[in-house]
Amino acid sequence: MVAMSHFRLPLTLIHSWAVASQQGARRNAMVAATDLAARRAELLDVQEFIVAATQRHHALAAHA
Repeated sequence: MVAMSHFRLPLTLIHSWAVASQQGARRNAMVAATDLAARRAELLDVQEFIVAATQRHHALAAHA
């Protein structure tokens, strides 16, 4: 059984690296998703502003 203990440390290191790597990837994906959601919300705000400004412009031009 002495030979088996030689494999335990490398296997433990590989497992802990795999877990840490997956957690990092998940964290990166959540940050990216949050950033995309914020950009999407900002895009919608800008689009709404442009539509409202265009409508105001057309309304003012119609009364001029």
